Amino acid sequence: MGKYAGEQILVVKRELFDELGSFQGASKEIETYLPALMNADNSFFMDREVAEDDPGHKQLIPYCLFQYEDKILHYLRGKSGGEARLHAQGSLGVGGHINPIDTSAEGGLKTYQAAVAREIDEELNIGGTYEDTIIGLINDDLNEVGKVHLGVVHLIKLSSDDISSNEDCLIDAKLIPISELKGEYFDRLESWSQFALSLLP
Repeated sequence: MGKYAGEQILVVKRELFDELGSFQGASKEIETYLPALMNADNSFFMDREVAEDDPGHKQLIPYCLFQYEDKILHYLRGKSGGEARLHAQGSLGVGGHINPIDTSAEGGLKTYQAAVAREIDEELNIGGTYEDTIIGLINDDLNEVGKVHLGVVHLIKLSSDDISSNEDCLIDAKLIPISELKGEYFDRLESWSQFALSLLP
């Protein structure tokens, strides 16, 4: 058994993304992509070890930004995280792969939403309430990680600043002003976080 212990993850074919209109960076054209990506007929589970080296498929990844007032949650990716190629980079996105445990009888969007809720619950402690809105998609075919992933960006607005990391792979998690993230922090962010900042309303 490989390093992913037989994990199964949700993917779509790369050709579907190309048919919908592939892009590099960020896109706010949610209605162009989401109906097809969330259609259960267009997605299926695949062995992660195979998928990580197969650019013929895109792994769907919820990428959640947590905002309180003018600040966004920022953290450093630790070594216990699942993607070794991203270790020690600054990140704004919390989320992960969609697994069979998330499967809903209704499929598609319900399965995706279940995965988002599970990832948030696993990775963070949130004291208040929050509102979740999808604000765009991100894609980066210029690096090896990005070639096999497609991010769906959520903006989660918090009712309070009571938020903290629940996992060792989210190091030094804290709310930082957006102005600083676009300034002194920007060059140290992983590419997806840089793209996601451009989607903020």
